[in-house]
Amino acid sequence: MSNKTATEADPAGAAAPARKRTVAGKAGAAAPAKADAAPRKAPAAKRKPAVANAATAKAPAVKATAVKAAASGGARPDGARAASAAPVTPRTRLGPRERERMIVDGAVRFFTETGFAGQTRELSRRLKITQPLLYRYFPSKKALIDRVYKEVFLGNWDSGWEPRLADRSRPLRARLVEFYKDYVKVLFTPEWIRLYMYSGLAGIGFNRRYIARFERLILKRIGVELRHEFGAPRRASAALKPAELEVVWQLHGGIFYYGVRRFIYGTGTHVEPDQMIEGAVDAILAAGRHMFTPAAGNGAAPARKPRAARSVATARHA
Repeated sequence: MSNKTATEADPAGAAAPARKRTVAGKAGAAAPAKADAAPRKAPAAKRKPAVANAATAKAPAVKATAVKAAASGGARPDGARAASAAPVTPRTRLGPRERERMIVDGAVRFFTETGFAGQTRELSRRLKITQPLLYRYFPSKKALIDRVYKEVFLGNWDSGWEPRLADRSRPLRARLVEFYKDYVKVLFTPEWIRLYMYSGLAGIGFNRRYIARFERLILKRIGVELRHEFGAPRRASAALKPAELEVVWQLHGGIFYYGVRRFIYGTGTHVEPDQMIEGAVDAILAAGRHMFTPAAGNGAAPARKPRAARSVATARHA
């Protein structure tokens, strides 16, 4: 009985340590495995620089894509656009006088192209300034147009034209040719002709102001000189009759229309301006001779004969 009990107890006692060893052995064997598994995450950490290298490696590809897009006219990535953007040039700050000069010059070009119906908003856009800045220099469109009139029409007026036309120490033909050759340098420009015509069509009125000035200072002076050249001396200082002034206007209009054909209609002209002026002056002199020479029998003094004709007549009477 005792031996059996001991024998039965021994297996149980012997088995227990075996299990402990087995469990311990398993645990001991598993522990190193876990310890070995933990360092396996280290290669994953080493892959992070590889991701950074991949991003670095893609940068040339983006640049190459940008170059291809630029060559083909397509859209470029934001990074490529920023890299290839031209440096911004700082805007030059103008003083008040320079700014006003810039606005006036731009307004002359603008109204020459569009006529006076052109809007100041569009003018400001072309000048790359704001509309309030434009109105700081010119409080209204009318004020700007008045400045254009002074710039183009009065600014080019030569105050010496009238006294040179009145200089009777020189032949009248030479005076007229000189005046018109000088005058067409002002008249025969796209700005002058087109603004003059646009003003009349828009009813602005500054061409009427110019006509009044030109008639008073130039055309009446030409009429007076024609009368002095061909008429009776006693009427040399008398005012021109309306019909006489109208003839002078018609003769002057032929010269003006030469410019209209070139700069408004865009048609060719048959002769150069100098040749046209010479012919126009001869026509003015012929008309003046016909208009101002006193008719025989009206009580006026006879027309003065040329010097050679008077010499022949005196020799016959002798």
